[in-house]
This record gives sequence, structure tokens and C-alpha cells, in this order.
Amino acid sequence: MTGVDAAGRRAAREAALQMLYQCEVGRAGAFEAIASYWPARDPDDGLDEPLREFANGLLRGTLDRMPEIDALLTSHAQNWRLERMNVLDRLVLRLGVYELLAERSTPPGVIINEALELARRFSGDEAVAFVNGVLDAVRKELKAVRRPDDE
Repeated sequence: MTGVDAAGRRAAREAALQMLYQCEVGRAGAFEAIASYWPARDPDDGLDEPLREFANGLLRGTLDRMPEIDALLTSHAQNWRLERMNVLDRLVLRLGVYELLAERSTPPGVIINEALELARRFSGDEAVAFVNGVLDAVRKELKAVRRPDDE
């Protein structure tokens, strides 16, 4: 997704996180979360259709790959079971891992920094170090298993 500003993508990631929260806490599916989230937003929020589609894609992709994502998180969140994590920390981690897996055109450092901003904004400073450590460990594993022609 080239040509889109960083601030717009950050806002789209926030939207994806909020929809993931709807799915997690409200037990909504992706379709229901998307259908209820966007009409409730201010039409002048600055998220045009490509950014909304980016957010929707993050939501759908994260939900579709949840078993794979959770397996990676479980193996790298030392001494933390997923169900014991703060809900928002868990969702930020899931979103970040999904992007590390699927958004190959976005540098891993950008993905991790964006996840840290989400953690700082929605969870708190203490969550930032935790999210950073887990995502960096996942990044290293994914880098180790990728072939050079995957890059």
C-alpha cells in the first residue's frame, strides 16, 4: 500500500485495534464489527476508503490467522498465557504479529513502532516494553525462517 501517509495508516491501525476489541469483548465477527464500527465514526475523520480497507484487511487477516498468531505469541511471551494478558496488550500483539506475517512491504521496525504507539496510547507505558520484547522475538524468528527470496 504505497503512497499513503503514515498518519493515515496509524489511524487505520487504531481503527483495526478498536474493531478487534469489538470482536474480542463483544464476541462480534469481522463482518459485524466492520458493519457497526464505520457508521459510528465521524465522516470527516480523515480515513478515506483505501485506509478503511487497510483497517478492514488488518482486522480480517488477524482474525483469519489467529491460531498461527497465538502460537507465535505463546512461544515468545515467556511466563505469560494469552488468556492472562491484558486484553488490549493481547490485541496489539496479535495485530503486530499479523502485520509481521502479512505486510511484507512494511519494514518490521515500522510495524513494531506502530504497535508500541498503540500500546502506549491504549494500554500504558508498562505495556510498551512487554509488547516490544514479544514482537521483536517474533520478528527474529520470522526472519530466521524466511528464505532470501521471500524478502
